[in-house]
Amino acid sequence: MKKAKILRRLSECVMPHRISRVFMENEGDWNIHLFPLKVSEDFLLGAIEDDFQLDGFRICPVSRIGKVKKCRDKCMDIEAGEGIVDQLYTPNVSISGWRQIFRSLKNMNRYVILDTRCGTYIGAITRIGKKSVTVKYFDADGVWFDPVKIRFKDIDAVDFGTRYVDVFTKYVTRI
Repeated sequence: MKKAKILRRLSECVMPHRISRVFMENEGDWNIHLFPLKVSEDFLLGAIEDDFQLDGFRICPVSRIGKVKKCRDKCMDIEAGEGIVDQLYTPNVSISGWRQIFRSLKNMNRYVILDTRCGTYIGAITRIGKKSVTVKYFDADGVWFDPVKIRFKDIDAVDFGTRYVDVFTKYVTRI
């Protein structure tokens, strides 16, 4: 799907709020359900929907999106009936570039999940460079590792405010 069509579909779902299935590039049929909240020429900020619940937010580069499908099924009726749409809000995160995104998240003191071409990292943003971000991350046992520097061009998505991160980080030592 061409970038212009992806941007148009995402923008059409911002207001009124419509859920969309976002297929990431090179992920086959795997997709994530998002309520697009903010769309720029280069980035999407969306609220993650999972089993009729909101589960944090995802920011991803538009260049990593393979296609977008607007949901036109019973799910929208259920979402409305369950009050999911009424719970939506747009966090104060700039999506004008990676540096601005990570500055916003760091200022909010948010732990993040970084999906990259080299793996997935869960942790705290420690440094923001011109072309990279440094994250101190922990594993599934809550063990912290030395910070890792991740180039912006290797990032597929950044999640924050998810149940997984918010609950897990209550049980690891804060850095």
